Amino acid sequence: MTTSPEKTDLLAAFAEQRALLLIPLRGLTDEQAGRRTTVSELTLGGIVNHLARGEETWTQIMTKGDGELPDGMLDMGQYRMAGGDTLPALLERYARAAQATDEAVASLPDLDVSVPLPKTPWSPPEPQYWSARRILLHLIKETAQHAGHADIIREALDGASTTDRR
Repeated sequence: MTTSPEKTDLLAAFAEQRALLLIPLRGLTDEQAGRRTTVSELTLGGIVNHLARGEETWTQIMTKGDGELPDGMLDMGQYRMAGGDTLPALLERYARAAQATDEAVASLPDLDVSVPLPKTPWSPPEPQYWSARRILLHLIKETAQHAGHADIIREALDGASTTDRR
C-alpha cells in the first residue's frame, strides 16, 4: 500500500509516543498496574485501557464518518482497570487498536478527509467536523500526555523512571 510522506511521518511520530508509553509498564504485575500512586484516579492499567479505547473510538469515527457516537465513548470506567482485566490483555488490546489505527490511516486517500464528530454532552450546538489529520494529531497528543502521566505514576509506584527502563 502506497502512503504519503505526511502519513508516514505522522504514523512514525505516533509509534514513538506509543513506545514511550509502554516503557513504564515493563515488568509490572496486574496489581501494580491497577494501583493508584497519586491523588489522581489514573493507574497504569487505566491509561492503557483508556488509550486502547480511544484509538478504537477515533479510528471508528475517522473511517465510518457517520457522526454516530461509538459504543463506550462516554464510559468513564475506561480510565480504570476493571476487576477481570489483566495487564497483558490490555496491552494486547492496545496493540490491536494501534495496528487498526495505522492500517486505517494508511488506507485513506489523504489526511484531508473530513468527518462529522459525534454529538456529545460537551459538544457545541452546531455540527463539528475534523479532518483525519486532526484526529491523528489528537491521538498523538493524547498518547504523549498519558506517556508523561505513566512515567509519573511508575516513579511513584517503585521509583523507576522512563530513563531507567529504556
